[in-house]
This record gives sequence, structure tokens and C-alpha cells, in this order.
Amino acid sequence: MDWCRYRFRSRWTLPAAPAAVYPVLERIEDYPRWWPQVREVRLADERTGTVRVRSLLPYDLVFTAHEVRRDPVTGVLEIAMTGDLEGWARWTLTADGPGTAARYDQEVEVTKVLLRRLAVPGRPLFRANHALMMRAGRRGLGARLRAV
Repeated sequence: MDWCRYRFRSRWTLPAAPAAVYPVLERIEDYPRWWPQVREVRLADERTGTVRVRSLLPYDLVFTAHEVRRDPVTGVLEIAMTGDLEGWARWTLTADGPGTAARYDQEVEVTKVLLRRLAVPGRPLFRANHALMMRAGRRGLGARLRAV
């Protein structure tokens, strides 16, 4: 097992139709407005930006997000990630009654030196940190959708 590789999957039930959720998720530059752990997004162009995230643990992760797929018809948004995280992340939206089932998949390798050194003893904490970040993101997006 490579202790520096992670595979995450989250499923969020959201209070709006996919047609309302998708435009919010595709605007990564607005994530810091509703997702507290996404501290900063700096766009380089319409398909690429630098993202800085920090959850409960005292470290930032900085990566470049490059759009790989944007398909509102199928409800898919996918990025490639380079920097402190190398890999990809994908949103897949489907209708769920009057709302949306949003699935988030991520496969990454941590390249940040400190986190690689702490890979074995820190793995449970890193996974819990990610879970807390995702929980806050779900709450923030839900509140944003209800306010719009």
C-alpha cells in the first residue's frame, strides 16, 4: 500500500435541482464564499487556477486545478490537480427527487514533504481532516443554494 495515495468519495444530498447546483460548482473562484476550508482561488485563465485549502489540521495544501471535463448535460465537472496534491477530482450530479445527489470522487497522491513524512502515523488524521472539510462544504453549498 502506498500510504501517500488517497481515494475519497462523498455523496451530498442538496436542496436544489442539478440545473441550479451545476453553475455554483463550476465557479471554483466562488468556492471560498461558501466553503470555509477553500481559503483562496486564483484564476490563471478560464480553465486553470491555483487553490489553497486548509481544514482543521495546521497545514495548507496548494495545488493547480486544471479543467479536464465540463459537461452540464451529464452533470460532470472534473479537474486534474498538480502541486501538493497530484491526481484528479470529479463532481457528478444527478437528480434526486426535487433535489440533487452530488457525488465527489477524488484520487490523489500527497506530494507535500511534511505530509509524506507523516504518512503512516498521520493517515487516520488526514482522512478525518478531509471528512470534516467535506462536511463543511456540504453545509456551505446547501446554505448557498437555499439563499439563491
